[in-house]
Amino acid sequence: MNFGDMLDAIGQMLGPEDLALAHGDRQIYWPELTARSNRLARNLRDLGAKTGDKAGFYLRNQTEYTEALVACFKARLTHVNVNYRYLADELFYIFDNSDATVVFYDVQFMDQVELVRGRLPGVKVWVQIGGGEVPDWAHSYDKLATEGDPSPLGIERSPDDLLFLYTGGTTGMPKGVMWSQRIWRQAAKEGAEQAGLPYPSTMEEFLPAVQLMGKTARQVPACPLMHGTGLFTAMGAILGGGAIITLEQNTGFDPENLWDTVSAHGVTSMAIVGDAFGKPMLKALDENPGRWDVSSVQSIVSSGVMWSAEVKQGLLRHMPQAAMMDSFGASEAVGFGSSTTTLEGGTKTSKFEIGPKCKVFTEDDREVVPGSGEPGYIARGGAVPLGYYKDEAKSAKTFRTINGMRYAIPGDWCTVEEDGTITLLGRGSNCINTAGEKVYPEEVEEALKEHAAVKDALVVGVPDDKWGSAVTAVVSTDSDVSEDELRSFVQSRIARYKAPKSILFKTDLGRAPNGKADYKSIKAYALEQLGISP
Repeated sequence: MNFGDMLDAIGQMLGPEDLALAHGDRQIYWPELTARSNRLARNLRDLGAKTGDKAGFYLRNQTEYTEALVACFKARLTHVNVNYRYLADELFYIFDNSDATVVFYDVQFMDQVELVRGRLPGVKVWVQIGGGEVPDWAHSYDKLATEGDPSPLGIERSPDDLLFLYTGGTTGMPKGVMWSQRIWRQAAKEGAEQAGLPYPSTMEEFLPAVQLMGKTARQVPACPLMHGTGLFTAMGAILGGGAIITLEQNTGFDPENLWDTVSAHGVTSMAIVGDAFGKPMLKALDENPGRWDVSSVQSIVSSGVMWSAEVKQGLLRHMPQAAMMDSFGASEAVGFGSSTTTLEGGTKTSKFEIGPKCKVFTEDDREVVPGSGEPGYIARGGAVPLGYYKDEAKSAKTFRTINGMRYAIPGDWCTVEEDGTITLLGRGSNCINTAGEKVYPEEVEEALKEHAAVKDALVVGVPDDKWGSAVTAVVSTDSDVSEDELRSFVQSRIARYKAPKSILFKTDLGRAPNGKADYKSIKAYALEQLGISP
């Protein structure tokens, strides 16, 4: 099934009482979303956008993001996510590399758009969201969404229509992962089957599922829609006939705004990124007992970084009915592993049930023996993206064939326990080689964050004459704690050689809006503080 066809069917079935989008006081119900997205899709095609054309989304979390995404599915345009923190040269790279012909931009980013517009002759349609006067080289989003024929487009679509998800560019420039709708749905189906849940394969199975369960979903992507965690969880809800509710305070994470939104809309699920979101969420609940009604929450899903067991248990004190779910995935593949914590029990933070069609291989492509303790990289077969857009060399490195099976291998390392579960070690590119031993930063970070005084922690390796590379931590704290106390605490939880040789203190670790770490900046900070030349 094509996403546009699914959304057409949902629009014909759901009525004016079925919420689709909300942001602050603004609420859009399914008949309005259907009409607006149909007009937007038809007007874009009338302006010259063709099947397969790329559309850049230079937006924060707002109703227009999801609405324009729905319109692009219907118009058979390919979504391109754009990090709204990018400056001119980075923006130019994304729009140019993706061959974007359509760009949606919020008026708040006008200054940056003006800096790159003249360098992008391939962009034929600029669509402005917000603001009063629209420049003569752009089109008003509101006009495109409110003027013209609101009926379905009536065009033939394909399950092989594409969706692009650009990576954050932690190694080199960002790369556009090419997901076909067929592959995305297959990945979702495999995940559902592993969880013992039904997944509709035909329109005849799909529509009753929407009516029975889908339309009751109220999803808050607390993390940015421009990143995979927020985007993919939001897609799951909207393609099931549910509602996407974006936070009114979208320029930074405000836990009180989140809980206000949960209480006001009866939110059923949220997408966050680890403790960067979880800790302030828990703190707000602890400091305001009974202020918010959180009884509607059924699940909170985290992906991208580790989510500490203490924070999960703390949230469960306030929401005993909910499930706290870790999802281990990447832009290049989803479903590497999962971990679910409820009041009845759960797994250790870094331990996951391995996903379907996943294997762990050594550096020489041998499959890791469970219980051996040997680290390996995780590989995802089955529902694997087509590769990176216009980059055959990097595609060949990440999307490899081993023993006749094609896998996505983004570079995450883990060990395999005797029971078949996996323990996450971290991204291989961040591995620290110290005195002949390999230390994975995430394992040390998790141990540090178990200390009650530590709000956040990042670990890097710095040059050292004795160790080759010295494990070095940078932490932010809620209360006073000494370097020696933290080091001893870590040594009580993991092998002594993994404990940081130096622990530095910093108020803000500078995580991105999606909660992910900027290890490059943290390493530069550590080198400066320790007086080490880069």
